[in-house]
Formats: sequence, C-alpha cells, structure tokens
Amino acid sequence: MAEVLITLAIIGVVAALTIPTLVQNYQTLAWDTSAKVFERKLEEAARVMNTQQTLAGYTRTKDFVEELSKHIKITKICDSDELSNCFAEKATWEIFNIDTTSEQEELNLSEIKTAGDLGQPDWDTETIGVQFANGTTGIMAYNPECRQDPYSNQITGTSCIAMVYDTSGYKSPNTTGKDIRGINSIINKCAFKMGSTCVSSPMKYSPLTTAECEQEKSELGITNCVSGTSSPDNWSGAVKACGSVGNMPSYNDLSKILSYIFERDIPVTENEIIEDNNLRFNLDKASKLGWTTSILSAGDGEMFVLSLWANKEIDSELARERRAGGVQVFNYGTSGGFGFGGLPRTSEASAICIY
Repeated sequence: MAEVLITLAIIGVVAALTIPTLVQNYQTLAWDTSAKVFERKLEEAARVMNTQQTLAGYTRTKDFVEELSKHIKITKICDSDELSNCFAEKATWEIFNIDTTSEQEELNLSEIKTAGDLGQPDWDTETIGVQFANGTTGIMAYNPECRQDPYSNQITGTSCIAMVYDTSGYKSPNTTGKDIRGINSIINKCAFKMGSTCVSSPMKYSPLTTAECEQEKSELGITNCVSGTSSPDNWSGAVKACGSVGNMPSYNDLSKILSYIFERDIPVTENEIIEDNNLRFNLDKASKLGWTTSILSAGDGEMFVLSLWANKEIDSELARERRAGGVQVFNYGTSGGFGFGGLPRTSEASAICIY
C-alpha cells in the first residue's frame, strides 16, 4: 500500500508540473491555427475581389466591408462609435521584451475610431467593427490608395486593410499575441521591445511613386528616389509608413532581432550575411514578436520568404540596380535559409519601425 501511495504521489507531482504546460501549449497552438485559417480565408476573399476588380476604389471602410461580406461571411457590422457591439471593449496589450521580461498594458479598443488609431494616419478612413461567422471579431480600416490588378495572382489585398482581430471573440484572454492579432496595425507602437527601444511588428505599406517620393523625401530623410523607371519605390513607401528614415531599424537592430529568432549570432551587413542549410527559424519566437502568418507565409506549408527594410540607402543608381538596406531570409520547413543585407528597392519587403 505504501508503494502504491508513493507511486500515486509521484504521478500527482508530475501531472501538476506538466499539465499546465501542456494546456498552455495546446491553447497557443489553437490560437495560432485559428489565426492562420482566418488570415488565409481573408486573403482568398481579397484575391477574388481583385479578380472581379472590386478590391480598390472605396473612400469609406464601411463600403469595402459590405463588398467583402459577399466573399467571406460577416454576421454583424458596427460603426466606429459602436465598436463595443462587435469587439471586446478592453484588451491586454502584452509587450514582449527580448532582453528582459514582458510588460502588460490595458487598452480601450472602443477608442479606435480611425485608421490613424490603427497606425495608418495617411489613410484618413474610419474604422468598422465586424463579426465573422466563425466567431472571429475584428476592427478594420481600409486604405483608399489600395491598388488592384485583375490579371495578377500575387495580389492578396493585405496592403489594403489595417486590422486587429480576436479569434475567440469576446472570450478571454483578450490578449495580444494570444487570441488578439493584427494585420498592418499598430495600436501600441511596441509590438515588442529591445531593452528600452520599441519595435513594431512587420507590416505591409503602399510604395511611393517617383513624384510622391520627390515631394516628401526631405521630410522623410530620403536622399534619392527611384528614377528612370515606372516601378514604384518600395523602400521609400516603408520609410513613410514608419514616419522617417530615423524610425527604420539599423543593421544592428535587425541582427539582434534575427539572432533572437534563429537562436544564434546573425550578423547583418550590406552584403550576403548568411548561407547555412542548418538554420532553424523559431516560429514560436517569431509569433511572440507579433509576426503574423500574413507576413511569414509566402508559400506552401512552412515555406516562406521574410524580407525587412533597414534604414540605409546603399547606392543611387537606376532603380533596377539600386538597393536599400534590409535583410531577406528564405525558410524551407523548419531549417535552411540565407539572407542579404541589400534588397532592390523595387522588390517588396515588409516595414518594421523603431521608436
């Protein structure tokens, strides 16, 4: 009998230590899966709208949402002054710090009235609350500069909206990085921190034309704009999304972020920075930094290409040859990849901002 009691006690101790971890891992997997499925369905709807030429041309978010509802089932739409009828009013903003510990802040999401409140002040559109048939709730703003190409299979529409969404609706924990995720949105400028430095999660942006870049380059701190081609200047668009070159990450910032995610030292320079088939990209750590599936997914399964702009203009030749500071990582499955310190300014990468 004593041996049985001792065995049961040991089992109880082991269960007490392991069950909470197993439950937490299960919840994290459920949140991640729900987010990935939702964003995939949203992208599929945007692709159809692009093909039908109904993706662009709206001046109000509500008009876009009403068209979107024809392609993904929306059960309720709420105006910006009634967001709490579609989305939880309070949420916990959990800021992960790769150097220390996490910080928490309570946010009143009912105050997100405009695109500017989602980190997109240039859009000048209102927010709309939405409830989807699968239980996901969201607050969305539309980009009136959204562009479409009915002949392109590459258009996903992710640059057309800014959004926060909750895969569990009104249910707890109502916490960012768990059931609450974002697409091209900055509610609190810090998606995560490096010491005292706030860093946003990667987001899409609208590239600038040569004329737009020339008009705004002094204010943004840009030296040269793309010229001699009709291709848009993606790097300058990313700079505008961040507010200025000074809000773009340095090579050292990118090195620190990638070193955290890859769990090894990753130096970032202007030239090729890494070529190693044994790289291991930690998707769990990337998720903690607010990197959503819409940023990480660019292929089937776990294959993706991640490109991030930095704050440096490398040269000033024609756009086809010009490059700006950045890093690009190709990942196939859970290992293998390489990156470069310079990216063509006509190749789209994600904007990541520091404050």
